[in-house]
Amino acid sequence: MALSLTPQTTKTVSQTPSFTAARHLPAPKSLSFRNSRRSIAVRASATVESPSAAAAVSAARECSVKSLKARQIVDSRGNPTVEVDLVTDQLYRSAVPSGASTGIYEALELRDGDKSVYGGKGVLNAVRNINEVLAPKLLGVDVRNQADVDAIMLEIDGTPNKSKLGANAILGVSLSMCRAGAGAKGVPLYKHIQEISGTKELVMPVPAFNVINGGSHAGNNLAMQEFMILPVGATSFAEALRMGSEDEGGFAPNVQDNREGLVLLIDAIEKAGYTGKIKIGMDVAASEFYTKDGKYDLNFKKQPNDGAHVLSAQSLCELYKDFVKEFPIVSIEDPFDQDDWGSWASLLSSVNIQLVGDDLLVTNPKRIAEAIQKKACNGLLLKVNQIGTVTESIQAALDSKAAGWGVMVSHRSGETEDNFIADLAVGLASGQIKTGAPCRSERLAKYNQLLRIEEELGSVRYAGEAFRSP
Repeated sequence: MALSLTPQTTKTVSQTPSFTAARHLPAPKSLSFRNSRRSIAVRASATVESPSAAAAVSAARECSVKSLKARQIVDSRGNPTVEVDLVTDQLYRSAVPSGASTGIYEALELRDGDKSVYGGKGVLNAVRNINEVLAPKLLGVDVRNQADVDAIMLEIDGTPNKSKLGANAILGVSLSMCRAGAGAKGVPLYKHIQEISGTKELVMPVPAFNVINGGSHAGNNLAMQEFMILPVGATSFAEALRMGSEDEGGFAPNVQDNREGLVLLIDAIEKAGYTGKIKIGMDVAASEFYTKDGKYDLNFKKQPNDGAHVLSAQSLCELYKDFVKEFPIVSIEDPFDQDDWGSWASLLSSVNIQLVGDDLLVTNPKRIAEAIQKKACNGLLLKVNQIGTVTESIQAALDSKAAGWGVMVSHRSGETEDNFIADLAVGLASGQIKTGAPCRSERLAKYNQLLRIEEELGSVRYAGEAFRSP
């Protein structure tokens, strides 16, 4: 299905404190909270002014939290999620994404568990934790001080995986704080993120468009979860979006074999006239078909099966190497299970492409440090809800970049119209973003925001072929 996109004209504003790029942020436990009234900056979905107008009024803007309120809304999969309204002198609103295929090391997404309501997926407890626990503690804090505010929330939670308050509760507040911080400074959200992360140059990311679905998200026999196209040969983000929209987008055809999916992509790229300009990426999500005896069942959707498609880790590694030789693949995400460290390292040492850790890393600085030490991968999939705060997400990106890795900012399968990750990708100069096929408004919200940002910045560079190290 051919898609045409008409860009919108709104912008998002945001500002935040600054980090030093290669330096770790202080751990929450080491922060002193005697000045807990210091603030953090967050801004969610607000209309943006021109930089000159913003600078003129920034001094008069309110920097402290006047009210903080959460509610339960519904995401793109029809499941409840958390939305947070933060008010200074303006309203800053954020909504929290949710994943379907999740890593076991992700921060805890707090669900109510009442099977009679939304099948147990309600988030009223997380909402209550914001309204009754976090809000009273955060009234009056300075929204420009993102790191300190996030640290305050981590201190209140006090658990290693945010299981007391819920990562979905903490993240909703953190996102809105970041937006409010940008608003208080009178700058766009991406500029605020640039400042607090210490990023030198803003760069427009290469989009990784999901074109063929498999894995747990699709009803076909494909074991591997996503087959993506990356328009690295475009000259701007706007052109990249057009190239992706002219291709077939985001469907789950009755493809029986993973190689067949790759062949379909090559045919579509050739027919669109973009051979050489569009490369291929894959999200295997191999933990979904990892067996108890340490093998990989490519026919895992059919149970029981005859075992003909069960591969050893080494055989799967050879399959990937064959794919890389045969097709213009530049990135593979989660090729092995999240604890199969040896197989990750073996593949990384034998291919010259990006290997992205999603379930392996879960945007967690500790897991990233382990992967760096074990030489397991060379790319981070950055999902803000896996770790639960803006500060920790930025630190994960900085740690990854310091190791020479690529950073791909990513959506989740359960999304909303919230477009925070578009500004995050530009503000961090990640060089790459994955937020679905260019169809369905919760995905287009991010792509359209990137169009606005590129238009506003004017001569900004598009990462293109250098998407791994922009």
